[in-house]
Amino acid sequence: MNSNKLAMTVEEAAEYTGIGRNTMRQLIEWKAMPVLKVGRKILIPTDVLIKFISLNQNVNLRDKSEIHKIS
Repeated sequence: MNSNKLAMTVEEAAEYTGIGRNTMRQLIEWKAMPVLKVGRKILIPTDVLIKFISLNQNVNLRDKSEIHKIS
C-alpha cells in the first residue's frame, strides 16, 4: 500500500489499517470521519484516517457510543 496517497478507497483504507471493510463502511455511515464522495466512490483522506486511528486507540470501533468522531 502506498502511504503517499492523499486519499484511499474504503477497501484500501481497510487494508491499510487492518479494519474490516464492513466496519469501515459502518464508521462512514456513522459519520465518524469526513469522507469525499465522487459519484458512487468514497474516498477517505489519508491524514484523516491516521488521525482517526490515533484518537480511537483502545476503543471498540463497533460501538458507536465509544467512537471519537473527527469533524
